[in-house]
Amino acid sequence: MSKSPIFEFLLLLLIALAANAAVATPTTQQFKEAPQFYNSADCPIIVDEDGSDGEDSVLCSDQAVHVAMTLDTAYIRGSMAAILSVLQHSSCPQNIAFHFVASATSNASLLRATISSSFPYLNFRVYSFDDSSVSRLISTSIRSALDCPLNYARSYLANLLPLCVRRVVYLDSDLVLVDDIAKLAANPLGDDSVLAAPEHCNANFTTYFTPTFWSNPSLSLTFANRKPCYFNTGVMVIDLDRWRDGDYTTKIEEWMELQKRMRIYELGSLPPFLLVFAGNIVPVDHRWNQHGLGGDNYRGLCRDLHPGPVSLLHWSGKGKPWARLDANRPCPLDALWAPYDLLQSPFALDS
Repeated sequence: MSKSPIFEFLLLLLIALAANAAVATPTTQQFKEAPQFYNSADCPIIVDEDGSDGEDSVLCSDQAVHVAMTLDTAYIRGSMAAILSVLQHSSCPQNIAFHFVASATSNASLLRATISSSFPYLNFRVYSFDDSSVSRLISTSIRSALDCPLNYARSYLANLLPLCVRRVVYLDSDLVLVDDIAKLAANPLGDDSVLAAPEHCNANFTTYFTPTFWSNPSLSLTFANRKPCYFNTGVMVIDLDRWRDGDYTTKIEEWMELQKRMRIYELGSLPPFLLVFAGNIVPVDHRWNQHGLGGDNYRGLCRDLHPGPVSLLHWSGKGKPWARLDANRPCPLDALWAPYDLLQSPFALDS
C-alpha cells in the first residue's frame, strides 16, 4: 500500500528534527570567548604566604569570593551565561574563585576545556562527584530533572571543596546576576547559622511534605520551636566550617534514607534542606533570588518578576530561557538572559 504525501511529509519532518537535535547536543556546542574583566583599583591583591599571586592563591584565599556550581553537558549553556554575569557585574572579578562540581562519569576534560576556552583567565577548579554516593538515596520526584544525582551535589560541598574554602556562594546554572556577587557573599551569618538565603514565609510550607509526614507526630514535631519558611536552594551562602562541624551532610542523608522507606515529600533535593535548615537560616533580601522564572515543574509557563528590586534572575522551574529562545517561543523575561548567552551561532561557525 502506497504512503500518502502527508505521511511522507511528516516522516521527512521527523527526520529533519532528529538531525537538528543531534547537531544541537550539548557535547557539540561551541562558545565564544568572553571579554576579560579586571579588578577595580580598590580591590585587595591576593597573594600566597610566599608573596606570589595567581590562580592557586585565589582558590584558597579568605579574601576571595568563592562560588560553587555544578557542571554538566546538559546545562553547560546556562552555566556559561551565569559565569559571565557574575564576572561582568563584579567590582573585583579577578578575586572570584569558581569551584565546579562535575559527575565522576562525565567528560571532565571536555568540561574543563569548554570553560577555559571561553574564560582563559578564570580562577577555577573542577571537582569530581561520585554519583553512586547519593544515587542509592534518591527517590523519584515530580520531575525527572530533579532526580539527577548532580542535583544533590550541593549537599556535599563541604566534603568536596578543600578545607581552606570556609565560605561559599552556591549558585544554580539557570540564573544570571545583575549585581555584584560580593554583596551577596558578604551577608553576615551571625554566631551560629550555617547558611543564608532569601526566605518566603508567605508560601504554604505544608505543601512541601506529604500527608504521611504531617500525620506522623514524631515527624511533624521536626519543626517544633522553629518558624519554618520556604527557601530556594539554588542561591545560598554557606559557612562550610560550620557545615563540617555540624556534619550536616549526614543529617540530610538521614532524611533521604527515611524517604526511601516512607514517602514524606515529592520535590527532589529541596525538602531535606528544609527539614534540616528551615527556620534556622539567615534571611537574605529577596532581590538576590527572583526565582520561578522557569514556571512550575509541569508546564514551565511564563512568569513575571516578584515586586521589588532585582539583583539575581533565576529560571527555576521546567522552562529554561535557552530552550525557549531556541524554540522561538521565549517568555518576555528571557530577553534578560539572552545578552549573557555565549553560544556560538551556526553562522559564526560557518564563516
